Amino acid sequence: MLPAPNRLRERADFTSAVRASGGSRAGSRLLVVHAHQTDARAGLPPRVGFVVSRAVGNAVVRNRTRRRLRALVASRLEGFPTGTDLVVRANPAAATATSGELAKALDPLVHRVIGRIGGMA
Repeated sequence: MLPAPNRLRERADFTSAVRASGGSRAGSRLLVVHAHQTDARAGLPPRVGFVVSRAVGNAVVRNRTRRRLRALVASRLEGFPTGTDLVVRANPAAATATSGELAKALDPLVHRVIGRIGGMA
């Protein structure tokens, strides 16, 4: 479970992370990760949101996929720079992927988008 300060909840926050002009996006067959740097000087914690549409599957499959992604991100949260908003979007192929396959897809995407916005190398 992600701590409350690390969750994206508002629609406007999701929109700014996905459509930001200064943001970055990277994708694979399983996932797409969007990142946007908010005001890092304010010391805001990194925030993460998840988008798992009906194209992924029925409610059981969507919730299972979201839980797996949430657990993967929660274990990596300390490595994210302050003031970063991330949105992790699951593609339909994520429904049949194992947690290990999701982790293999997630790590390089997160490093790529955070590196592009100037957070980490």
